[in-house]
Amino acid sequence: MDLSDPKDLASLLEAFLLASGKPQSLERLAELFEEAERPSSAQLKKALDVLEKSCKGRAFELKEVASGYRLQVRERFAPWVGRLWEERPQRYSRALLETLALIAYRQPITRGEIEDIRGVAVNSQIVKTLLEREWIRVVGHRDVPGRPAMFATTRQFLDHFNLKNLDELPPLAVLREMEPELRPVVDEEDAAVPADLQARADLAAEEPQDEPREQTSFRSLLAELDGMEQGLKTDFDDLLEPAVPDADDESAP
Repeated sequence: MDLSDPKDLASLLEAFLLASGKPQSLERLAELFEEAERPSSAQLKKALDVLEKSCKGRAFELKEVASGYRLQVRERFAPWVGRLWEERPQRYSRALLETLALIAYRQPITRGEIEDIRGVAVNSQIVKTLLEREWIRVVGHRDVPGRPAMFATTRQFLDHFNLKNLDELPPLAVLREMEPELRPVVDEEDAAVPADLQARADLAAEEPQDEPREQTSFRSLLAELDGMEQGLKTDFDDLLEPAVPDADDESAP
């Protein structure tokens, strides 16, 4: 194999990415070569361009996300590919998706600020689920009484939703305004997202690691929210300065 030939190098990189089942950075790909044969970053990028072009018209694609490059099934095939796994994917409530979207667009943000925007309490299980998924993390504490935790999204969040960085988040214009009336938390927790969205959103998490991973776009998640009975708030200019919370209130579920 001539590693100086972009086509040969592209084939080898394809083998690496297929076997890894997760994103690989340029640095990590370079480490897989012996020092004497190691391609330069420019050679690796050129070979990746060749690989990307070779995927056109096929069921999988080369995608660059926050953690690096990966080969994944194209999103349009997700509803069918998801049938390969018998276990039913976890259902996400509207409340969880709204909370995730608010963290993504308003980070860093506290639980109290999320509640101010949504008009209802944030169930502790929602935050726990997002933390366990490693889609959000605590990045600090607001300097107010009670020192509430501030949440932001993670690299895993970007990887899962096919994003290279936060600048690639779709504009908030894709969402409608949230209805002002309050809604019981219990009802929101019971409200499930349609099955086709769940197939897309959970396909990567349910796939074996040695298979090419297909990911959900954040735009499709927001579009699904927009198609539900009520939409997300799109104008956050009226968000007040966080009130001084009571320490007990902030820690309450």
